[in-house]
Amino acid sequence: MTAQSFAKDSPARRPPTWGVVVSVVVLAAISFIVLLPFLWMVSAAFRPEGDIIAHPTTLFTGAFTVQHFVDIWVRIPFAQQLWNTVVFAGGITLLTLVFDSMAAYALARFEFPGREAIFIVVVATMMLPFQVTLVPLFKLLNEFGWINTYQGLIVPRATSAFGIFFLRQFMLTIPRELEDAARVDGASEFRIWWQVILPLTAPALLTIGLFNMLANWNDLLWPLIFTTDASMQTVSAGLALFKGQHVTEYGLLMAGSLVALLPMIIAFLAIQRRFVESIATTGLK
Repeated sequence: MTAQSFAKDSPARRPPTWGVVVSVVVLAAISFIVLLPFLWMVSAAFRPEGDIIAHPTTLFTGAFTVQHFVDIWVRIPFAQQLWNTVVFAGGITLLTLVFDSMAAYALARFEFPGREAIFIVVVATMMLPFQVTLVPLFKLLNEFGWINTYQGLIVPRATSAFGIFFLRQFMLTIPRELEDAARVDGASEFRIWWQVILPLTAPALLTIGLFNMLANWNDLLWPLIFTTDASMQTVSAGLALFKGQHVTEYGLLMAGSLVALLPMIIAFLAIQRRFVESIATTGLK
């Protein structure tokens, strides 16, 4: 087939309509507005403090420095606080994946009296404001001597109602024949949960893990209240020291925020495809 005959047989490419052009322009404008705070953070992290104060609404002025990235490791125990954040957010994420998946498996597969009532109570706790339990939890952890400890930061958040709900919805889509076949082969309930259910719920587990990791990595209020020692604080609480009542050191604050943000960006990019897949298969639209 010659090039001319192929061109005649192939459909002509239509020029974009005004509706498509307007949609692209609007989406580009919205994307820029959403990304503008991030762009300003990156810009401020590499600009001298005086330049930030003199030109607060300008993204790029030509001034450049990396001194802020050096100072954050000296002014505060940033390395220790970064490690505390990894232990805090990572520990909560691992525990919630284990406990939430166990509870979700029981609520999705086991038949027992009061199952629906328990599920309703679990879902209802999502409507309970976090501040309601903050003072009782502080008093309880203080009695245990868990203030300024990893267990005090992690244990009260070892499970979440949203994680149980999300994983239960995902497990309901898994065919029961797989479990029945495993039981015929003599597998215990624990082995079914570990070797059959968990591998099939990997996309949902990754999504819940990402949600928990992001929420706890960026959390400020919880670590700020339950830690009083700078060596036990997380990055969010440590960076808050750069914001005083009268003076805010924007360069140091933005540099520390950028360093703390990079691991979360990498984590999201790594599981982006499975994140979308899990949202589609749970029916949460």
